Amino acid sequence: MSRPGTLGELRESGWTSRSVKDEVRANAIARIRSGEPMFPRVLGYEDTVVPQLENALLAGHDVIFLGERGQAKTRMIRGLVELLDEWMPIVAGSEVNDDPLAPISRYAIHLIAEHGDQTRIDWVHRSDRYGEKLATPDTSIADLIGEVDPIKVAEGRYLSDELTLHYGLVPRTNRGIFAINELPDLAERIQVGLLNVLEERDIQVRGYKIRLPLDVMLVASANPEDYTNRGRMITPLKDRFGSQIRTHYPLDVATEVEIIEQEAQPFVADGMTVQVPDYMAEIVATFSHLARQSSHISQRSGVSVRLSVSNLESIVANAARRALRSGEHYVVPRICDLEALPASTSGKVEIETLEEGRDGRIIDQLVSAAVLTVFRDRVAPEHLLNVVEAFDGRDPVEIGEDVEAAAYVRLCESIPALGRAASSVSTYENAEHIASAVEFVLEGLHLSKRLNKDAVGGRAQYRSRG
Repeated sequence: MSRPGTLGELRESGWTSRSVKDEVRANAIARIRSGEPMFPRVLGYEDTVVPQLENALLAGHDVIFLGERGQAKTRMIRGLVELLDEWMPIVAGSEVNDDPLAPISRYAIHLIAEHGDQTRIDWVHRSDRYGEKLATPDTSIADLIGEVDPIKVAEGRYLSDELTLHYGLVPRTNRGIFAINELPDLAERIQVGLLNVLEERDIQVRGYKIRLPLDVMLVASANPEDYTNRGRMITPLKDRFGSQIRTHYPLDVATEVEIIEQEAQPFVADGMTVQVPDYMAEIVATFSHLARQSSHISQRSGVSVRLSVSNLESIVANAARRALRSGEHYVVPRICDLEALPASTSGKVEIETLEEGRDGRIIDQLVSAAVLTVFRDRVAPEHLLNVVEAFDGRDPVEIGEDVEAAAYVRLCESIPALGRAASSVSTYENAEHIASAVEFVLEGLHLSKRLNKDAVGGRAQYRSRG
């Protein structure tokens, strides 16, 4: 569809100006009315965070998201861009996205005064109306607000000329959304520079007598004050945000599993098919939930959902490596693949212990607790009594990473009760899924103290407790 190319054509088209917050509000209203999800790729916030954010958008507030790492704060902030109109007209060449009907910069005012209705109009896509800055110690007022450009001065302009200014990130995001991640990390003297932006909606640069009334929706993210020791948010700035929204980790295992399946990078290899049993994904998610409740894990820094995603990717990678060596075509994670979790867990949690070398034991305990929790939820007790009885008086059963899937099928044939128990947790009939289900049942029986387990090199033997 053709769009007006000059100021005169824009006026004739009937286009009218509106503030960015009015624009966001109108588009949010349309989504709420239609029942369309506000943030389709953010799960678990439908009844908690999203209603608060909808209230803030309808109220026209600047927003700060407060929460631990890995709680989708940045994803929600970036998702706000979809609530902007797809295209917006600006005065061609404007550095601050001047509204053709209400210009604010000296450049645009002069241009329109000179060319009138023939002033050229450019159209900016909503993806270009978003600015973002990670608060770092070296961030300056010049980065955010602006500074005198010595090159423009050298070209012959006077220092008193507004055209010598090089605008910072905030004015360049005029008529858009500007986000600051980890706001408390911004030096307090730099935070002061944002006070006018949030309240008076103007900026000042180097004492210039200019008033640049910006139209910006400011959004920020921060960690809770009791976690970050790198800085704090000054009270006057906190007061200027209209809404503070507290985020959280998934409230249940099912939601965490959904997030894992959405976010995990798929393993792709020619001739191989990856199939992750439901109970294995639940074990990974339950591990994270138990870590968030553990007194041995620092809860101030949190246990990110990224831990669950990385852990699932790790066990799939371990299963793939095992399948490549054995020539199997299906990549199906088993209990033995959980040995890959310490490598993907250690860097993502802060373990609080004074004892040397206890970190690994704490992770192992959490893994075992996760397996036992899922086992009790998944396997009915009536399937287990005959399995335990079948182990009385027979040789130990050996499993491990180098045991082929076909060996588990033969084991189920020799112990029919074990085969029935495995079938109760997996509907798949291929050997790889049977192997995974058998290991799950055996490990669950061991952790519930119905079978003994002996680690022998890279293998494990399960035997009767009698």
